Amino acid sequence: MLYRAYQAQSDLGDPLRAFAAGGLGMIARAAAGGSLFPFATSSFAAAPFVMPGLDWFSRLWGDKAGGAPWGDLFGALGQANGSPFGWFGGGAAKIALPWAADPARLIAEAADGPGARRVAAGLELIARARLTHARPAYGIEAVTVGNREVAVREEAVLTTPFATLLHFAKDVEVAQPPVLVVAPMSGHFATLLRNTVRTLLADHDVYITDWHNARDVPLAAGPFGFDDYVEHVIRFLKHLGPEAHVLAVCQPCVQVLAAVALMAADGSPDQPRSMILMAGPVDTRVNPTKVNELALSKPMAWFEQNLISTVPRRYDGGGRRVYPGFVQLLAFVSMNLKRHLNAHIELADHIANGETEKAATIKAFYDEYFAVLDLPAEFYLETVRRVFQDADLARGALVYRGVKVEPRAIRRTALLTVEGERDDICALGQTSAAHELCSGLKPFLKRHHMQPGVGHYGVFSGRKWEGQIYPIVRNLVLSTG
Repeated sequence: MLYRAYQAQSDLGDPLRAFAAGGLGMIARAAAGGSLFPFATSSFAAAPFVMPGLDWFSRLWGDKAGGAPWGDLFGALGQANGSPFGWFGGGAAKIALPWAADPARLIAEAADGPGARRVAAGLELIARARLTHARPAYGIEAVTVGNREVAVREEAVLTTPFATLLHFAKDVEVAQPPVLVVAPMSGHFATLLRNTVRTLLADHDVYITDWHNARDVPLAAGPFGFDDYVEHVIRFLKHLGPEAHVLAVCQPCVQVLAAVALMAADGSPDQPRSMILMAGPVDTRVNPTKVNELALSKPMAWFEQNLISTVPRRYDGGGRRVYPGFVQLLAFVSMNLKRHLNAHIELADHIANGETEKAATIKAFYDEYFAVLDLPAEFYLETVRRVFQDADLARGALVYRGVKVEPRAIRRTALLTVEGERDDICALGQTSAAHELCSGLKPFLKRHHMQPGVGHYGVFSGRKWEGQIYPIVRNLVLSTG
């Protein structure tokens, strides 16, 4: 069911782009006396991504629909089955306005220069209305090291069916401390941490856990659960050796803390020198967010019955049970609907006004944001239960392959936790809870930083990450290297 809905949206992408590409031509033909055919679709799955572009057209006329019945229709669709897209219901009559209410005015506006740009802006937003399962490129070709620009090349160091240990290799005179960036497996590709990696590369030898899309992993590769994730972290750290540092962003803070604790308990010579945990759910009982409340509001059976789908046979991972990445994306979008809608309206403004650079910044973000990765069902369900419902690590009840995880065993890996003041995904206190768990660490090996004025993504991306948080991370690595 979930995959059919996604496929409907995905299949609609080409007609949408064809419509958008030919939109101005249709208008021009209509202005010359030809026919102007209204565009319509029965696929509601595409509506959330098409709406901002169509809504932009309505701004040529204002907010009244002239009595057209479209508002009631789309409003009902928006509220159906608890849809998170009810936000467009109230203004949905505006969608049909260009064609149903006053097509002549659309033509007149298009004939005018500024009007044509406004129409083109709306059409471009429609043309961008598609999700993708293809991993975007990191696109980091060079970085500045010291006073010179250094080329960066990507090298696959280790590969498993579910992940690649990817090295951003550079040729530099002085060896830099290796840092393993552990990316979340939460519906997006590891490329979401592009800015994190680019910033770290100036002073560090950077590796990342480049997780594969479960949709493309053959069923013969077997399952992938919470313990498998921890095992991957341990394997990658052992490959990098005793000089390495590890930085986890969001969800994998729990798995990384568990991995380091297990390595410490085993007396592994490859324990990392430092561990940076950024905006992660170490203890979700602290200041619960909407994400935490949702996890606690339903039994596990509900998550399995309603959110797990089977990959269609036409994909390499056909038959594998997954949590579809587009479902996670819709959940994220629904948390900040107005913010995303306003961003697309701003994008249309920038396009219409010829503000190319500003438009490019928003486009780049959403190109990344709408690239989705499916999660193995085992990993998703076990994470919901062990991290968000039961808080196993925080309660001292986390077990890895029959072995109890003891964070107090960590005695030589320095700990830095970072939280954002406005984080509505991992609230203040959830990540810093790691300090109490790591009771075996001396006080001088512990540090916490709360960054004012940033939300979740601002902790690891953007100006405040680069200018205020990163210097703290860099100093910790230097002091423990």
